[in-house]
Amino acid sequence: MNDGRPTAERLTADVVVVGGGVAGMVAALECAKIGLAVTLVERRDELGGCVGRIELDGLTLDSGAESFATRGDGVAELLGSLGLDDEIADPNRAGAWLVWGTGDGLDAAPLPKTGVLGIPANPLGDDVRRIIGWSGATRAYLDRIKPILRIGRAHSLGELVRSRMGQAVLDRLVTPISSGVYSADPELLDLDVVAPGLNEAMTRTGSLSGGVGQLVEQRKAGGAVRGLRGGMHTLVDALARELERFGVTVLTGVEVTGLARAGDGWTVTGEPVASAADDADAAAPLEITAPDVVLAAAGRTSLGLLEAAVEGWESTADWPQGASIELVTLVLDAPALDAAPRGTGVLVAADAPGVVAKALTHSTAKWPWLAEAAGGRQVVRLSYGRAGQPNPLEGRGDEDVAELALADASAVLGVPLDRGMLRASGRTVWRDAVSHAAIGQLDRVRSLEETIAAEPGIEVTGSWVSGTGLASVVPHAKAAAARVRHRRVAPDGTA
Repeated sequence: MNDGRPTAERLTADVVVVGGGVAGMVAALECAKIGLAVTLVERRDELGGCVGRIELDGLTLDSGAESFATRGDGVAELLGSLGLDDEIADPNRAGAWLVWGTGDGLDAAPLPKTGVLGIPANPLGDDVRRIIGWSGATRAYLDRIKPILRIGRAHSLGELVRSRMGQAVLDRLVTPISSGVYSADPELLDLDVVAPGLNEAMTRTGSLSGGVGQLVEQRKAGGAVRGLRGGMHTLVDALARELERFGVTVLTGVEVTGLARAGDGWTVTGEPVASAADDADAAAPLEITAPDVVLAAAGRTSLGLLEAAVEGWESTADWPQGASIELVTLVLDAPALDAAPRGTGVLVAADAPGVVAKALTHSTAKWPWLAEAAGGRQVVRLSYGRAGQPNPLEGRGDEDVAELALADASAVLGVPLDRGMLRASGRTVWRDAVSHAAIGQLDRVRSLEETIAAEPGIEVTGSWVSGTGLASVVPHAKAAAARVRHRRVAPDGTA
């Protein structure tokens, strides 16, 4: 029976990539390079996923990821292949600060530089004592003389820090960082995911602080953060140009609603996403058949498609829900911020009175290229949304949010900022966009990989399985594409 909607448009491809974030774009490009016919489907109108952009007061700014870790060579190789080597930029090394609550209001100090996720390598260092006091530092130092558990592994980041170094280190140093980076309570974070190698380093050195110190030394040569002049969103532009050059069919504004086995391959079904200007009911649904599918969408989307497509596999409920975060960007005329009074940004402890934001990046202090482009204006970006709590900006209008962000920025930067200084503001919401790093993540990923390996012609990639950041995402996406290429390339080398 015809319900009045247009007949589904039927397409074919060698590979369908679901999700147009960086993982999906990289996987699509790697497959297309050997001549495979690739179709990439993205729900939003723009590609890039968490590497987004926002236009404010004539400036094009990052609305998502603004940097990449230099560990490994995956990102460097990608940038080189895209001709972006000369655009790589280093941030200001001034470092970030921490703001916390006191009986009299707020206090602030630079974050200790020799640590991992806030865990100090030197618990009695001046920079550590400045934040947690002598009593907290003395308790933390007990880690050095307390025998380490050499049988089994530590799993919970929070439990480990509390047992080894005490509550002050956990509350003041570790929780603000885990909340800012992972939008999660450290009690729920899997140590092997967020700090790989720390379990082994603790065993070698005999203490948590010693293990942290060893990791710090190992990372000095390869753990830096870098960015791109013009913003990380220029990476998306370069990838999009390459997708076009290699003939990838890119479909934006289409939500994938189904995945089903079709003979030796797969059928991907999708629906046009409704917008204020379009009549989605009049738009044709979509069916694409292909021997291979790469799921590169957000965790909930990919897991939902897998559960419907893979018979007998019902593990969606085992995966934790990703947090919702919102970023608010302000462009200011505030000469008092020229001196970068709180370094390149601020992390906010949960007990800081009168502050709703969990973190602030002083973007023009962090990136010299942006300070030059801003021409004396200041750009700050605030992050909202803590794990296990409703997002405090939910339901607020843009004007209200701008006022709140301005007040928060003034409080955490220690500089009076008023409405007359605000030139522009913008907000970006990211849902289910951060890496899943809850306890048991490695086991969940291992189980997923075993399931996928038994299903010919399907791969899964993205930060929810690879880990946070482009340094994890890019190599993982390339590896997924390599497996597709291996299946699709004939013995004579042709696709």
